[in-house]
Amino acid sequence: MQDDATDMLVYLMQQAFDGAQDGDAEHQALLPNLRAVSPEDWDARPSGGERSIRDIALHVGGCKYMYADHMFATGRLEWTSPIVDPWPHSEPHMREVIDWMEAGHRKLMRHVRELGTAEMTALRGAPWGEQRETRWLLSVLLQHDLYHAGEVNHIRSIRHDDRWAFLR
Repeated sequence: MQDDATDMLVYLMQQAFDGAQDGDAEHQALLPNLRAVSPEDWDARPSGGERSIRDIALHVGGCKYMYADHMFATGRLEWTSPIVDPWPHSEPHMREVIDWMEAGHRKLMRHVRELGTAEMTALRGAPWGEQRETRWLLSVLLQHDLYHAGEVNHIRSIRHDDRWAFLR
């Protein structure tokens, strides 16, 4: 049963993922940063780096499915499960990955919206097999989206003009 605490958590998780509820924060959220990626930047790796923006997006999307399953469902998904790793031998188009990631986020958020405050301290499964408090796991997911949003933004910026807009 959703309550004020759950409403706040849902709001914050949505802000971190897509920023759709507050135009001022959009540039800090994951999806706006991904949508701003050019086709040339999608697969590019920064100098000395191993991960492309595509790799980061696939990782974040896979986590959405893994956490939803391990926290709220069977806990049987593995990192190689087809829903978690749908393109093991190909390089998917950016739109495909974003659509898949959004579907994983919606799946996760359906479960989160059903939680009540009393359930936030309940132990749930983490993808690595440990049991942790629900609120801790959801905090990790929120921070995960913001961390990787910054990473995507940084990769984009070092491939182009990295100066702050007001300094250009």
